[in-house]
Amino acid sequence: MKFYTRFYLAIFIFSVSTFSYAQQKPAIPINDVVEKVQGYFNVYPVEKVHLHFDKPYYAVGDTLWFKSYLNYNLANYDPSKIVYVEVLNSRDSLMQTLRIQSEHGVGKGQLVLDPEFWSQDNYRFRAYTKWMVNFNQDYFYNKVVPVGDAINKKLGAIVSFTPDGNKTKASLQFRDKSGAILSRKKLTWEANDGWDPFDKGRGETDDMGRVSISLSAKNKELLKTGRLLVHIDNNEEKLVGQYSLASALWDADVQFFPEGGDLISGLAKNVAFKAVSNDGKSAAVKGKLIDAKKNEILTFSDLGMGMGYFSFVPQSGESYKAIITFDNGQERTYDLPAPVEAAVNLVSLRADDTHMQLGIVTSEDHFKKVENNAFYVLGQSNGHLVYAAQVALKSSSVLVKVPRENMPNGIVQYTLFSADGTPLSERLVFCNSTTENLLDIDVSSDKDSYNSKDPVKLRVAVKNGTDSVTGSFSVTVTDEAKVPYDDNQELSILSNLLLVSDLHGFVEKPNYYFNTANENRAEALEALLMTQGFRRFEYKELIKGNYPQVMFMPEQGISLSGTLRMNTGRTQPNGGLLLSIPALGMRKDTYTDQQGRFSFDNLVFPDSARVTVNARGNDNYRALVINMDQTHFPEIDANSPYKGDFVQNIDEKLQSYLANSKNEFRTSILIDEVVINRNVVKKQSSRDFGSLTGLNMPEHRIEADRLSGCNVLTMCLNTVLTGITFDTNMQKYFISRNYNQGSRVPVQFFLNGMPIDEPTLNSIQPADIEAIEIFLRDDLGTVSRTYQNDGVVSIITKKDDTPKRPRMSMAEIEAMLPKTNVIDLYPLGYVKTRSFYTPKYDTAASKNTADYRSTIYWNPDVLIDGSGEITLDYYNGDGNGRYKVVVEGMDRIGGIGRKVYYYNVR
Repeated sequence: MKFYTRFYLAIFIFSVSTFSYAQQKPAIPINDVVEKVQGYFNVYPVEKVHLHFDKPYYAVGDTLWFKSYLNYNLANYDPSKIVYVEVLNSRDSLMQTLRIQSEHGVGKGQLVLDPEFWSQDNYRFRAYTKWMVNFNQDYFYNKVVPVGDAINKKLGAIVSFTPDGNKTKASLQFRDKSGAILSRKKLTWEANDGWDPFDKGRGETDDMGRVSISLSAKNKELLKTGRLLVHIDNNEEKLVGQYSLASALWDADVQFFPEGGDLISGLAKNVAFKAVSNDGKSAAVKGKLIDAKKNEILTFSDLGMGMGYFSFVPQSGESYKAIITFDNGQERTYDLPAPVEAAVNLVSLRADDTHMQLGIVTSEDHFKKVENNAFYVLGQSNGHLVYAAQVALKSSSVLVKVPRENMPNGIVQYTLFSADGTPLSERLVFCNSTTENLLDIDVSSDKDSYNSKDPVKLRVAVKNGTDSVTGSFSVTVTDEAKVPYDDNQELSILSNLLLVSDLHGFVEKPNYYFNTANENRAEALEALLMTQGFRRFEYKELIKGNYPQVMFMPEQGISLSGTLRMNTGRTQPNGGLLLSIPALGMRKDTYTDQQGRFSFDNLVFPDSARVTVNARGNDNYRALVINMDQTHFPEIDANSPYKGDFVQNIDEKLQSYLANSKNEFRTSILIDEVVINRNVVKKQSSRDFGSLTGLNMPEHRIEADRLSGCNVLTMCLNTVLTGITFDTNMQKYFISRNYNQGSRVPVQFFLNGMPIDEPTLNSIQPADIEAIEIFLRDDLGTVSRTYQNDGVVSIITKKDDTPKRPRMSMAEIEAMLPKTNVIDLYPLGYVKTRSFYTPKYDTAASKNTADYRSTIYWNPDVLIDGSGEITLDYYNGDGNGRYKVVVEGMDRIGGIGRKVYYYNVR
């Protein structure tokens, strides 16, 4: 089955008014504008990625299942065949990168949340293709997935913050791993900025396990990035918990956005507003608008998610303020933009059954200056130019009617230009197409109500209009009693591909705008589109014909490339190379070009597979050196706005899920501690080297097993060096906290106590490393004064404890030297996909087993053929209550759809 996307050939070019000789002649004809803009759209396809997860949140020990969908807007190119999925923790540290093979626009994968490596936290999943890396990262897929812990976590807490004068009060209630209240327990606490403490103290819990901690609020920046570290004495056991201080100090901001960009004197227009608190979430507000004489003009309140809009007529020379009252009772005053006269704006009017209606408006005074001037209106949607009009301003307001027929569903970006191609105003409008329907997915079950462990026959039928469609879908069934979730918060395939993927910044509760149960969703969507940014490209540059340069083409498969050189540095043309993957029995050869470049393309191998590149087939192989290209990944977008979706009290929010997780993994937590007697082997440390004895204890120590499978040391250091940032331009390493504040003093590397520079790193064999110690501070300055550095990374290699042997022969020495003409790699391969286990309860004996599953059924491979329907069979679990079925998918021409269905289990 092959997927195509809809390609809109129709561009509506209208002249709203006929031009006469007395009217201004456009500096750039509209046909030229359309040609240049369309030239960009035809060669720069838009790719979007969506992930469908089996659940909205998880627990440590779970397997996370997902399916990837690649949606693209052009049919005349080969779309990307690889999707990358990255997992970042709440501190923006990269946990894992997955490479997903995307065939016909879909792929699948899973991630085991191993208790050894994963802990309770808010994890952000970021997905993209290499083609998408050429453009703004704001259009990557981003979703926050909370993960709780019912296996390893020994200390649970509920945290809240309240202002307390010049301080802020943190209120915490503690429980042990069994859920028992930790009453009358002594504790110590420390508030740090991630590295250095800025406040600390002692305390004791009350009878209900609660304690109040008063934190200094003098430095707000410290609280934004800080963490609260608590140590509790629980008999002989020391319990440790750490909690983000991002919400410790309440703050909020309200911004006002006149529709079209300006407040125009004497003209009634909508003014949208957005209130956001310091934790990234929306703030509910009420307000009143006053003029300079403090006369009240109107009152307003938000529609939800802190957004809304109101309309009024600003007067020339007047100034306006909004007095805002937040839901915590605090009141603040904000200035509105000053009214202007010399502006022409684009506004949206209420759509009718067949058209979207726009207005080009200006003040009466300014109209006299621009009367009969030429203006252009361009509309683009999902990388297609869908509307173009040339307008003569015959009055201070001109109506522009845009046909909805043949328009795609989703956001249309309308832009108003002057006659010389200068953008003047922009308005985002959501189009509900009259001709393009979303996929009509119908879900039904053979019964309305079941008993636990009963068999279920689930029918999924898909139609688009009156025709059945062919497509690929994913189906998940969850026990809602164990996995309660507000569907408004879901980043569904509809809310993602039609809305979020075209907007800058964080969109709270994205599915709210597609949930028919929300009566004000249309008004809320208007407020969102008037306050959210859209800058996928710059029209001004496109009209000039300046198209952006790209670094990556759409990947058609895994490629391993490099350069073959002589040991003198000269490139080797027409050199032969052999690639082999022993685990797969795969062999592939190629030859270098005149510049010594080679590439093995369209490779298919699983992650962690050993790949060997060999140049020994050449006559002069002893003098050849293989240099492999490094793989480029996009930089981490620290302080992502999607942190607004972080769950502060995971224990409380995921209470029912974690209680079920304890039952599900109870055999994993029976043994709390195992004591093994063995001989202690002294580990080498940086203290063993005289040049580093002045340093304190390292902040981080990386053992040799973390470098397992590492071939090129510098490629691995970028991910394992906690608290260190690598600047690709300067080719230097820096302490992250200082680098983000503008410092460019690099880290100093040491090898067994001897200073080395960055180019020397790749001469170190990762297999020879015993440990890497990271020092983020040099309190005595013994190293920093000598080397003018900021931080130390000490690399310690393994001691050679083998007994002395006779002198080695030349052949033995040569055998030990690294082979430059043979390289073993462990590149990132495709995820090894597994099948979701679905038990069968077809006998009395099988029904006697306990079934604590929260995901009852997951199937990412639901292929619907020309019949338009399919029946899926599975068994319910032990849980009673309502089961939730979610179906998402895409047809062969890029149409998308989603359906939520419920049935009951007794």
